Amino acid sequence: MSACPVGPVEETALAPAPEWWQSAVIYEVYPRSFADGDGDGVGDLAGLIARLPYIAALGVDGIWMTPFQPSPQVDQGYDVTDYCGVDPLFGTMEEFESLLSKAHALGLRVLLDVVPNHCSSEHPLFQAALAAGPGSPERDMFHFVPGPVGMSDDGGAGSAAGTPSGGSAGESANDVPPNNWQSVFGGRAWSRANPGSETDLDWYLHLFSAGQPDWNWRNPAVGDYFDGVLRFWFDKGVDGLRIDVAHALFKAEGLPDSPSTGGVVDGLRSNPQVSDQEDVHEVYRRWRTLAEKYEPHRLLVGEVNLEPARAARYTRADEMQQAFAFAFVKLGWDAEAWAAVGNELEAARQLHGAAPTWALENHDIVRSVTRFGGGELGSVRARAALVALLGLPGAAYLYQGQELGLPEVDVPVEARVDPMWARGGVCRDGARVPLPWTEDAALNHGFSLGEPAADPWLPVPGGWGTHAVELQEQDPQSALILTKAALELRRQLWKNEVFTADDGCSWRVEAGNLLICERNEHFLVAVAMGTEPVKLPAGTVLLSAAPLAEDGWLQPNNAAWVLRG
Repeated sequence: MSACPVGPVEETALAPAPEWWQSAVIYEVYPRSFADGDGDGVGDLAGLIARLPYIAALGVDGIWMTPFQPSPQVDQGYDVTDYCGVDPLFGTMEEFESLLSKAHALGLRVLLDVVPNHCSSEHPLFQAALAAGPGSPERDMFHFVPGPVGMSDDGGAGSAAGTPSGGSAGESANDVPPNNWQSVFGGRAWSRANPGSETDLDWYLHLFSAGQPDWNWRNPAVGDYFDGVLRFWFDKGVDGLRIDVAHALFKAEGLPDSPSTGGVVDGLRSNPQVSDQEDVHEVYRRWRTLAEKYEPHRLLVGEVNLEPARAARYTRADEMQQAFAFAFVKLGWDAEAWAAVGNELEAARQLHGAAPTWALENHDIVRSVTRFGGGELGSVRARAALVALLGLPGAAYLYQGQELGLPEVDVPVEARVDPMWARGGVCRDGARVPLPWTEDAALNHGFSLGEPAADPWLPVPGGWGTHAVELQEQDPQSALILTKAALELRRQLWKNEVFTADDGCSWRVEAGNLLICERNEHFLVAVAMGTEPVKLPAGTVLLSAAPLAEDGWLQPNNAAWVLRG
């Protein structure tokens, strides 16, 4: 097991903030499903190294890798046992170091996931806490709490409050959790530390699966531990970190009952006791101090699933540089909704200074082709949305396969592995199916790079090869070629200062269905989101998701970049 250095951050003056990330487009790699180098059916570091030239050829600025650290894979790596290692499933630390070197040689920056809200129940510190018993310093690294006392087996209560914290008549004291909090994955957010014990009555908190106990961030030792994690990867040369559920970490003092019992998917937002506590901002101020000790400075980007006005607070000048615009990620195909959310995000930018960080897809969300209607209609809309995305001010993130226009896959029930499906009936596997590199089904459509090739960890559907990289690279009308063209033009517009870091975005809807995002006096994005053609504003069309009509009208479900003046 590797050792993360532990210790507080030294206080130093902040160096000038870096700017590379202000225009960056980052490509999210889900290693399990990107490329399989050893033929075991699971994507790995060797496969990613082999396919790095493909990513570089897209024209992106870097990659974000979801977790590849040691893990029992209860939640596909978001249950970490060693924050400073590499799971043998994916390769070795030497392979990671080679990947980092080769990515940098190709001009690609590398961002990693860090998961500070919870770890794996197999993490050595959690195992030590289980062994140490109630009241121990080891247990104070997590949220171990005894269940309510004073309950008799027939439901009688020792207090006037009656049944406490979500208990029900007939439950014994040993079966009643400390409060009514629900897991994001479904079911209660508490499990017994030692089920059946008459002396160890502690429960432990897990906002996700029971295999993912939450760290107790009110214990300073937890902060010191994660300082070491960050330093380990920054010392390796990693360019930044994406912070999982960045708005969680701290829970309300005293762990009171939630006014809401909402659980699956929206659990962190529906329970104010576990989300957006004010103390969390001090963590990111501390991490920003650490990140700016390095040259070049390291990037911090947060998964902050809050309303725009609240999420923007995490990108104040001394906190994270970026936070994903989740209100945008969740949009359907609706011009008024896009404009409303866009203007909320712009208001937040004006208040706190950081441009939104745009995305339409990630490993947790239904792919945009399917979300925007499915079939050919969804494909056309997804292309238009991608063009719009890349024309917006600030950074953008693409999810692997988005450049291919991949749809969501209806994974057979018997093949589903997402713990959210088992506990809450929601499945994210459909966005995680391995990429099709070749039309031929041999070697899992090129996902596996050599013989033997075991079946992929998630099954691919029939006809998956029609989306293959090798086909799209030869088709000038493909989603892949469109993505490359948009990325190259975006880069040129930054170089020629048509785009600047100071750009905002004024959103409006014209003619009932024409969405306009006016980035600056020279440039706007237009998206036809209704059923009728619409007249574009005056100017030169630099790019469109589909060919324009000869008269310059924008057909339904198309998007264009317009240069004015």
